[in-house]
Amino acid sequence: MTIVLTIFINNILPIFLLVGLGYIFGRKLGPDINTLTKLNLYALVPVFTFVYLYTSDIPADMLKVLAFAVIMLAACAALSLAVSRIMGFDQGKKYAFINSVIFYNSGNIGIPLITLVFSSAPFIIDGKTPYLELALTSQIMILVVQNITTNSIGFYNAGRAKMDWRQSLKKILGVPTIYAVPAAFLLKLVPFDLTRMPVWPSLDYMRNALVAVALLTLGVQIFRTKFNKLDKGVILSAFIRLVCGPAIAFVVLRLLSLDGVIAQAVLISSGVPTAVNTALIAVDYDNCPGFASQTVLLSTLLCTLTLPAVIYAARILFPV
Repeated sequence: MTIVLTIFINNILPIFLLVGLGYIFGRKLGPDINTLTKLNLYALVPVFTFVYLYTSDIPADMLKVLAFAVIMLAACAALSLAVSRIMGFDQGKKYAFINSVIFYNSGNIGIPLITLVFSSAPFIIDGKTPYLELALTSQIMILVVQNITTNSIGFYNAGRAKMDWRQSLKKILGVPTIYAVPAAFLLKLVPFDLTRMPVWPSLDYMRNALVAVALLTLGVQIFRTKFNKLDKGVILSAFIRLVCGPAIAFVVLRLLSLDGVIAQAVLISSGVPTAVNTALIAVDYDNCPGFASQTVLLSTLLCTLTLPAVIYAARILFPV
């Protein structure tokens, strides 16, 4: 219990202090959540992804992490589809439910969480954090897959209730994150150093802004979310996301023979709550926005109880 409490204080509490500040910010000043969301979706997340991929050496094991992310998404999609059919959800709610399970907060919470976990004991050696870069690179691979699929499959799912595939595709092609990934890899091949260009400091400032702005935005979103009635689907979504998610991740990690720091990082990441973007997409498409927002809120609140256990389990199951 002492270890779990220490994990909560050192790794979870700092994140939710910023989320709490965002909640107060939303309550006192009433910022436009759509503007904050677009700032994250269309500026900070694409730049963060681009800068990190451009400047990082990608180990061969990262291909297994990409495979993990895809298999994880497919397994969660199959489970959530089966549950939605058993529950008899209508077309719109079915796809809102699937989105709430398969897309998780790998950016807003995943990045700061992995940073905190691998920057604290027992990962500090001689005052340094030798495992942090590898853990963050693993998390970036998850973030890349999650961003691309959220901004493609997520939009498509949300639009299936009210849009045809052409309208959905047009929406997808308007999201810059899907261009940031190939741009980073292509520019790595160009024979000049982009980090020496005048634009680079601006990109670096934006990369560093993501964590704080994303967590503040999450706090504002939580303030805007109201519970009129607790839907069974919301409870099921939170349970699958926070409990079944890490269980599925463990099985996939064993199948792919991943271990050590990489396995710890992606297992911890698999236990983060539903992505805020799922609620934002639902609002944009007017597809069960209340249900989608409630899944984000409930899973975000409950993850304060489940994540310390997942972090502790990751250390035991995949020792460094």
